[in-house]
This record gives sequence, structure tokens and C-alpha cells, in this order.
Amino acid sequence: MGKLTTNELQARIDQIFSHLERLEILASKEPTNRRQNAKLRVDQLKYDVQHLQTALRNFQHRRYSRETQDREREELMSRTFTTNGTHKKMLDVANMLGLSNTVMRLIEKRATQDKFIMIGGMLLTCVVMFLVVKYLG
Repeated sequence: MGKLTTNELQARIDQIFSHLERLEILASKEPTNRRQNAKLRVDQLKYDVQHLQTALRNFQHRRYSRETQDREREELMSRTFTTNGTHKKMLDVANMLGLSNTVMRLIEKRATQDKFIMIGGMLLTCVVMFLVVKYLG
């Protein structure tokens, strides 16, 4: 037996359900001493098939979620490359305007320093908020 697609699996589960309905009718026609046992077996099969159908739905949901996450990850990766491309274009424009490499390096250094100052300020703000909540709250 080769690989089955989820649609094929769902079709087979539906087919099994229709066979179980037929079995249920046949079980009700059994002699009274065997009828209860036959109905019990059909009910057990129904429960098993419902369990399989639930497992298939869970699998489909997980696969859909994983595909969505992969698509979103690819979008984010392309955005990162776009940002890098934008930075390169900015440097090209600056070169065209006649800014020297020294000035451009100073601008980049300043941007890095500003980032560290921003992160430090955010951390300091978090520490102050924590202390206020701990001692005044």
C-alpha cells in the first residue's frame, strides 16, 4: 500500500462509516442472544473510526499550522533581506551625494551607539518599574 493523501484517507473513513451503518442494520437483525454482542462490536468500531477521524483532523490542523508558519517565516526572511537592501541603497545614495567614507562610517557608528543607548534606556526603565512595583505596590 502506497502513501495516501488526507483526502483519500477521509474518503476511506467516510466509506467505513457507511459500512458501519449497514453493519448496524445487520446487527439489529441478529437473533436476540447474539444481537447485544453484535451491537457492542459495531459501537466499538464506530468509536475507533471516530477516533481515527479526529486524529486525521488533528494532523490536518497541525500541517496547516506548520505551512502557515513556514509561509510567515519566509515572508519575514524576505523582509530582512529587503531591509539589508535598503541599507545598501542608502549607502549608494550617500556616495552619489559625495559623502566621504569617513562620514558614512561615523553615521553608522552613531546608529549603533544610538541602538545601545535605546536598549540601555529600555532596561533601566524596566528596572525602575520593577522597583516601583516591588516597593510601592
